[in-house]
Amino acid sequence: MKRLYALFALLMLVAVQPARAQSILRDAETEALLNDASRPLIEAAGLSPRNVRIVLINDSSINAFVAGGQAVYIHSGLIDAADNINEVQGVIAHELGHVTGGHAPLSGQMFKQATGISILSLVLGVAAMAAGAGEAGAGILAAGQQAAMGSVLAFSRNQESSADAAGVRYLNTAKISGKGMLEFFKKLQNQEFRLAIPQNNPYNRTHPLSGQRIANLTNDLSQGTGWRVPTPAGWDDRFKRIQAKLRGYVDDPKDTLRKYPASDTSIPARYARAYAYHRSGYPTEAAAEAAALVKAAPNDPYFLELEGQILLESGKPAEALKALRVATARTNYQPLIATTFGHALVATEDPANLPEAEKVLRQAVARDDQNPFAWYQLGTVYERKGDGPRTALAAAEQASLTGDNARALFSARAALAGLPQGTPDYIRAQDIQMTAEVAVEQDKKNRRRER
Repeated sequence: MKRLYALFALLMLVAVQPARAQSILRDAETEALLNDASRPLIEAAGLSPRNVRIVLINDSSINAFVAGGQAVYIHSGLIDAADNINEVQGVIAHELGHVTGGHAPLSGQMFKQATGISILSLVLGVAAMAAGAGEAGAGILAAGQQAAMGSVLAFSRNQESSADAAGVRYLNTAKISGKGMLEFFKKLQNQEFRLAIPQNNPYNRTHPLSGQRIANLTNDLSQGTGWRVPTPAGWDDRFKRIQAKLRGYVDDPKDTLRKYPASDTSIPARYARAYAYHRSGYPTEAAAEAAALVKAAPNDPYFLELEGQILLESGKPAEALKALRVATARTNYQPLIATTFGHALVATEDPANLPEAEKVLRQAVARDDQNPFAWYQLGTVYERKGDGPRTALAAAEQASLTGDNARALFSARAALAGLPQGTPDYIRAQDIQMTAEVAVEQDKKNRRRER
């Protein structure tokens, strides 16, 4: 059995990075600002902030979307393009209109209807050609395909207009200025001009013309109760910080260093350069920028997090502990920061640090159980302590989050073999096992269909 549990540690190591989560960007400071900015809008939409997630996607295009459920996905390119947090709030308000309208599921129904139109026209066209009217049959086929596309586009435009109207209501209810929404639509309009997208046919588009949207919304927004309400103090400074941090992380380091030259000693510039240097393999320069940030604001937990992260990822986990311990405490054990701290404790390979690592990581997964890396680190702690059943349970948690259903099932069964019956961990392993069994069977059916 010990050999079996040792296998789970190896399996977890192989699958540290989840394939389906690779494009999701998670950062404690960024999520804190997006949560603060979206909370009044979510409440205005009649939803609970606890149930709505704002998810950042690593994609340079200017876009945001919903995909069913209560999650709003924002591309990193949109954050990069925005001038302030109020513009992002305008986008979030619009996307919440899609959430409350149930538009993502409805879109699936609409495409089914459009497919039905296409198939019907195909049958009619084939029948006409079989009767000897070849040109008429071809015409029916073309008209049917055009009707299908027209139905989809009209449906999409209606959804977008509905989401615009809902977004206006949420901004006004929350007493948040709609200036950002209008300014962002103007950005989209300018992008359309640069790309030479035709502006004379509003029917051949999934979205209404940006100019048309601006005209329709200007009156409602300018008459709103929040039109002249300023953005809360400090929010735009926070936005510039996360924007610079994001650029340093996702952009080509050379581009980042050109945009933020060494002569720029502002907080955002140092943030961006720290990440750019770190990604480029210049730990000394990265550490110097982080140290300058900490010197400027010694109590800022995010600067301390960055300092500790650079030390940890430069192979100095023991030196990273002080900064990460303080950052974790000052954010009340924020799960992402706590996970980094737990990682550093584990990386020291000092058995004396395992009890603290277990405590920190258990708190992290208790508050955010959707982080596969946190489960991996916790599983490593259990493995080093010789707790095979919980090593297997952590492996099952990680595998279920990364979509590895077979490994989740295998690990859950092993955990059940060693955990005391009726305990919370045992019940959790049962839940994972049942879910994984269904998923594995579905995977088998899908593979049979593909043959």
